[in-house]
Amino acid sequence: MEEEIDSVCTYCGVGCEITAKVQDNKIKTIYAKKETKVSRGKLCVKGKLGWDFVDSSQRLPPVKIRKSFIYKNELYFPKSIKDKFLQGIKEDENFFYPSLKLAYEIAAWKLQRIFDLYGGDTIAGIGGARSNCESGYIFQKFIREVLLSPHIDNCARVCHAPSLKGMRKVIGEGAATNPFDDIEEAEFIILFGSNITEAHPIAATRVSKALKEGRKLALFDVRETHLSSNATYQCTIPYESNLLILNMISFVILNEQLYDSDFITRRTSGFDEYKNSILNDEYANPEFFLKIKGYEYLSDMVKKVAREYAKSRSIILWGLGVTEQIDGSYAVEALCNLAVLTGNIGKNGAGLIPLRGQNNVQGVCDMGCLPYFLPDYKIPHREGKKTPDLINDMIDSKIKAVINMGEDIAHIHTNQNKIKTALENLDFLVVLDLFDNETTKKADIIFGVRSAYEKEGIYINAERRLHLSSVLIENNLPDDWEVIVGIAKNITKDFDYQTNFQIWEEVRVQAKERFCKASYEALRKHKLTGLQWPVFDKDTPRLHIENFRTDDKKAHFSYRKYFVRGMIRELLDKKNCGFYLTTGRVIAQYNNASQTKRSPTLLKRHREDILHVSLQDSEFFKDAKEVILSTRYGNSSALKIKITKKLKKGTLFCSFHHAKSKINFLFGDECDELTKTARFKCVKVDIEVLK
Repeated sequence: MEEEIDSVCTYCGVGCEITAKVQDNKIKTIYAKKETKVSRGKLCVKGKLGWDFVDSSQRLPPVKIRKSFIYKNELYFPKSIKDKFLQGIKEDENFFYPSLKLAYEIAAWKLQRIFDLYGGDTIAGIGGARSNCESGYIFQKFIREVLLSPHIDNCARVCHAPSLKGMRKVIGEGAATNPFDDIEEAEFIILFGSNITEAHPIAATRVSKALKEGRKLALFDVRETHLSSNATYQCTIPYESNLLILNMISFVILNEQLYDSDFITRRTSGFDEYKNSILNDEYANPEFFLKIKGYEYLSDMVKKVAREYAKSRSIILWGLGVTEQIDGSYAVEALCNLAVLTGNIGKNGAGLIPLRGQNNVQGVCDMGCLPYFLPDYKIPHREGKKTPDLINDMIDSKIKAVINMGEDIAHIHTNQNKIKTALENLDFLVVLDLFDNETTKKADIIFGVRSAYEKEGIYINAERRLHLSSVLIENNLPDDWEVIVGIAKNITKDFDYQTNFQIWEEVRVQAKERFCKASYEALRKHKLTGLQWPVFDKDTPRLHIENFRTDDKKAHFSYRKYFVRGMIRELLDKKNCGFYLTTGRVIAQYNNASQTKRSPTLLKRHREDILHVSLQDSEFFKDAKEVILSTRYGNSSALKIKITKKLKKGTLFCSFHHAKSKINFLFGDECDELTKTARFKCVKVDIEVLK
């Protein structure tokens, strides 16, 4: 008998509601109901077709332990573990396949041994955004309270940590101010550093609908994207010029007195200092672009965008093109400055929306999977280290053990030669995931866990919307939190959780400022719509309507001067820029492709990463069958090329989904100075042409 079950898609940060048709414990199809709040009856190709990985023969077993780890440690095993290993455990050439109970005992023994020898500060937890909030909460609590380590981080480190940092600095809260529906309520939309139709397709439908209804769009990116032909202002910009341009928009608004004086007086502080700083900044005047060959048109274009933004009910959306830069946090501050400068915040159709990468990256940050925040963004008594610093400490043998929950750090982070050296230097690496990947290749114990289609739990999307997922199909794998609890119970008897409901009830107490009334019961009642935090008697679609979430309830202007570098410097100096590379997603694959490449329907749409090159550079590539990119950090694999009109001379684009392409070997340690988020969106490369 066929059954229909409502749940949520957990690919990108849009977080669409889905309905699965299930028969005999098999998903037959997935679609979206028209009455849903986010998907509104539409799904992208991943939401609609990207579920068949659940039946892949490559799914991980409940647990496997590397033989080399056993042989290295068996001399020190307690008798209880040694005795159990004599009981005919299944094995192959490289792994033992013990019971979960025994694996928990071994993992706990090794962690306890490292703790006893070196202390809790030598252990770290990384990951969590691919799982539910319940697992994220348990993960950070285990690291902090059982292992007594402050080192907990998640993949927000490689994406929107600068959004959290920059937004909190200016308006006191690091999350979207408005729901996606407000995109259609805006008169003017700024889309900065995001190919939204590929990365957040269902949010993109809101933009497309707004444009059809006569709204205007300004699009800022280093390349033209799908929406470029419909944009009122298509602004193809030089690499690393985000902060430069945002300060210019402020300059025009201030210089032409287009700001909202009443709003500024009532609801902000620091305006006079900010105004003087911008107006006296030689790089903030849009006339500066008249000196930049090939980009002179931006001088006039920026002025038009500034005027349009100031006079309209406007909303700003941004992606990793803003945050994955060395001044990402400062650029986000500049975006927030624009909103409070013009009063475009705290209103229908006016606000700020960071386009989060994964459906629960907002959620695990809310749960405290950050080195500097506990659940509800409370401050811990000890701040831990960020992932890039932990990598350095692994190399220096200061970090001995890592528990990794669903973050393929040996693929998605930069400077991969360094990452692999760091992982190989660990004394102990535990990985929880769905499939083998680049990180499990280095792991000692690997736990196979349930996917979002196979468990109940809460996910929080990019607009702060909570959805309660449903079990679509049953299997014998544990949830992530069950693995963590299984290990923890062998270290302490005080860490005993039986259900995800029990965990969430604790979250509602520990993070009451956002979730006190967000019960499972309430979320089941709103299965097709979800609830936006903070959830009290009602949920909260829009933030900052009356007050900002700062101590004095006001927004605080924050100025940061742009410093000339990279492509801008070379263009100013009339030099040949060579080639600059940026990276991004394609719609048919997702992140490290761990799930999507195991979906035959998606893999056939994008089997390999291809380098896109400018038509203006086609002469350079005319005899190339493939090319290899290189930097001082590493080399890519041989890449096929595609000529496109959507790039300007000297600019390159490539997706990064397939580990075999080795794209992230090209990027180094350059990063946002406040959050250590890597500069994925810009690297100068040398090119070897293979004929």
